[in-house]
Amino acid sequence: MGLLSKLSAAAFIIAIPVFLVTSNVRFFAGETRFYERGFRENNSAGITGVSLPELDRAAEDLAHYFENDAPLLTTTVQIDGQEAPLYNEREIAHMKDVKTLMGFVYRLNEFSLAVVITYVTCVYLWAREKSLRTLAVQALIGVGVGFAALGFVGIFAITGFDAAWTKFHQLVFNNDLWRLDPSRDRLIQMFPEKFWQQSTYIIGALTLVEAALIVGGALAYLVGTRHSSRESQHGNGQIRAAGNESAAG
Repeated sequence: MGLLSKLSAAAFIIAIPVFLVTSNVRFFAGETRFYERGFRENNSAGITGVSLPELDRAAEDLAHYFENDAPLLTTTVQIDGQEAPLYNEREIAHMKDVKTLMGFVYRLNEFSLAVVITYVTCVYLWAREKSLRTLAVQALIGVGVGFAALGFVGIFAITGFDAAWTKFHQLVFNNDLWRLDPSRDRLIQMFPEKFWQQSTYIIGALTLVEAALIVGGALAYLVGTRHSSRESQHGNGQIRAAGNESAAG
């Protein structure tokens, strides 16, 4: 196996767990029902003083914000019959940083999908360099890498989510705009740490389910084709042996 082949195989293996995680993050970031559930479970209307219908509308703005070209999240809501901005300047500035981060996640999601499709198309369908059994094994390795990473993150999330959440913000943001005040900043009132902890567990569980489906499919294929693979190897061995006999003769 040449260097290029090894690198492409490694990229394929890494792309599988990256695609699964980023796909789930992207799905939930654009799913307003995900936010609406959190508003109701965390009594966001009572804490913020903003009605649930207005918060639900704000959830739509947030989901669209991650996909559109708007530089700032300037949502307005009705409070006591008066139209007012939902977020203050600090929250708006922080959401600009969040949008940059989500943009990176979305591009990573698209790139990992492109890697998977390109590898399968070029290596298997076009060049015929690999068999489906090889792809199945590589998929299992990719899922294994993902399991290891999720397990590492999961340990931190379960044993000390507060510290892990704080460390995450310190690593991905180069300012302290994310340090919001629960007594006055609506963004953290709408999305308290409890919401993000539950969300992390849901995304992690969904990723594990998807990974389990890949494992099940790959193992089923490997077991189902084991007999034909052995016959193929046996036939190739006989051909090589016959060739050697002919050369010796």
